Amino acid sequence: MSSDRRQRNPFGRLIVLLAVMLSLGAAPSRAQDIPIDDSAAAPEVTREIAVEPGARDTQIAERLENILKASNWFDPLDVSVREGIVFLDGQTEADEHRDWAQQLARRTQDVVAVVNRIAVQRPISWDLTPTWRELEQLVARAQWFAPLTVVSLFILFIFWLLTRGAARLSRRILQRRLTSPLLVDIAARALALPIFLIGLYLVLQIAGLTRLAVTVLGGTGLVGIIVGLAFREIAENSLASILLSARNPFRAGDWIRIGEHEGIVQNLNMRTTILLTLDGNHIQIPNSAVFKSVITNFSSNPNRRTEFTVGIGYANSIAKAQELIIATLRAHPAVLGDPEPGAIVDELGPSTVNIRVQFWFDGRTYSIVKLRSSLMRQVKRALQDAGISMPAPVHEVIFPEGVPLLRIPDGRDEAGDAQDTPRPLAAGDKADAATVSSGEGDLKSDDGDLRRQAEDTDLPEARTNLLSPDERGTDPS
Repeated sequence: MSSDRRQRNPFGRLIVLLAVMLSLGAAPSRAQDIPIDDSAAAPEVTREIAVEPGARDTQIAERLENILKASNWFDPLDVSVREGIVFLDGQTEADEHRDWAQQLARRTQDVVAVVNRIAVQRPISWDLTPTWRELEQLVARAQWFAPLTVVSLFILFIFWLLTRGAARLSRRILQRRLTSPLLVDIAARALALPIFLIGLYLVLQIAGLTRLAVTVLGGTGLVGIIVGLAFREIAENSLASILLSARNPFRAGDWIRIGEHEGIVQNLNMRTTILLTLDGNHIQIPNSAVFKSVITNFSSNPNRRTEFTVGIGYANSIAKAQELIIATLRAHPAVLGDPEPGAIVDELGPSTVNIRVQFWFDGRTYSIVKLRSSLMRQVKRALQDAGISMPAPVHEVIFPEGVPLLRIPDGRDEAGDAQDTPRPLAAGDKADAATVSSGEGDLKSDDGDLRRQAEDTDLPEARTNLLSPDERGTDPS
């Protein structure tokens, strides 16, 4: 059947023979025309490689192996074909060569599939020619950009000088209208910043970076938002310092209380507020916490009020005790007559009637601790001289098993020793009735000493103070 078909179509047989001759003669010649250069890119396979109709596996393997060896790109190389599947094993120096071998095998006649197991092993090259070429290109570009760089730096320098001059002029003008040093500095920089941005815009325009110039001018707000989110706590403390400097809830040298911290204000910087406590310690409080906390300024009003409690017995006259207390307060030189001192019944305790003693004094001149000590001592002496008792608190003690009683001879203790008869305090004792005792020293305030310590202390954070100094003086005495 097949022999009859071949005889009926002699032209088809002639075409097949011509194709076989062309594949056997032209393919090797083309393989020899391929230049053997390791650095050259692998040529693209543009047509199928014909072996012969119904080519066997050995013929396909032999043909592919000869072509691949002719390229000198694969060493070692092993080509095997089983049931039309080509297995490529070997080693090459470039991925392009490996892909070219796979493409060549796929386009070969009667190939069903290709298994490419050629490994790529790149050689270590000590050829520095590409490096020198890149350096030469960089030098050429630098020479081309040199005049432009010089002009750009000159423009930036000129606008930098203009920015500094504008900032100084703005500070001089704003210092007459703003009392906060921080607000003056921020406003001066805000007025001078557009001048520098104009200079930067001109430099980018000269360099031909128009889009970048527009982006720089239009993206400053976006950059500020991004920086604010990234440094939220720092930005929060900085903003709090600006608001504290603008509102001026305290000044340098004021005695304030912030939350549970109390002391003399020493410094306010962009991050913290520094207090000098009454114990001589420095406390740094974040400005955000200061802004959110309740601030008590003891120095805002020179007159201060303080109080203490006195307990008298139920058998004594409350009105008489109040008169004695008021008389003692009015006789003291540190107690102010306006507002008047007071002695108010505060509580009926278990064993005493508690009287709250209130009085006003000059907080700049006198120490609150020393003055309270002096007045409590004098009130106690006055009440004792008048025969008013101040009993101790009553405590109830329960004995479940009873209390054993022992008879002790008169005038002797349990051990048989003679007891000393207690003596009452001498009435009108001058030491207790004196205005100032040796333990209290003078009644002057310690604020001046603390302020001098705060001024003499050299802290790194204290070099930049955003607060104006206390204009009322540091030593009122």
